[in-house]
Amino acid sequence: MRRLAGALEILDGPLPDETALVGNLRDLRRTNRWLWGTSLSLRAVDALLGRHAADSTEASILDVGTGSADIPLALLARAERDGRVLRVVATDARPEVLAAARQLDPSLDGRAGLVMRVADGSRLPFADGAFDVAHTSLVLHHLEPEDAVRLLAELDRVARVGVVVNDLLRSRRNWAGARVLAAVATRNPLTRNDGPLSVRRAYTEPEARSLLARAGLRPIAALRDPLRQRFAIAAVAAEP
Repeated sequence: MRRLAGALEILDGPLPDETALVGNLRDLRRTNRWLWGTSLSLRAVDALLGRHAADSTEASILDVGTGSADIPLALLARAERDGRVLRVVATDARPEVLAAARQLDPSLDGRAGLVMRVADGSRLPFADGAFDVAHTSLVLHHLEPEDAVRLLAELDRVARVGVVVNDLLRSRRNWAGARVLAAVATRNPLTRNDGPLSVRRAYTEPEARSLLARAGLRPIAALRDPLRQRFAIAAVAAEP
């Protein structure tokens, strides 16, 4: 299946309907939890931090395009269980998305270790190497190749250890599955429109690897869910 370039999802445009946006974030939380999206990110983060922080109990993670901040919350909950200190800065370019996330989960602003900020992933307001890991989930497919490379290079700039990219895998089977899931699992208009379209806009794993290489990144771990509908790649800066 050829990638559908240049198409826009509802989430890429104006978002005046806060109720629909909150519902979409709720659907994405469920999808991440039930279809292994969150677990892929946690495993990919482990692939990076396990190599560099075995003797440390503290780490920092930047999450770009955080949506409802469900993956940062999962990272923080696991760190607490393991007796580690974790600091997560969760960013989104759209203030209305962060407002909807707070409406969905009013406890976000009081969550220890979590900071929510508006920030553009292509121009992050952080110093070089400000975080151990820079993570992004379900963002890459929204970007055309040049913008995707720019995002990945910016993630690399602010990450001391490495970068994690988690996204959908494009295929006819996954597109058909997304259409069925959107039709039967939700009535939310954003989810029903954007879910299948996201798969059409997504990259294959070889395409994602090519984008990473163009950004100066080298994969060290590539993970897929049991249904092969998502991937997570942990990458480090390539040798000069």
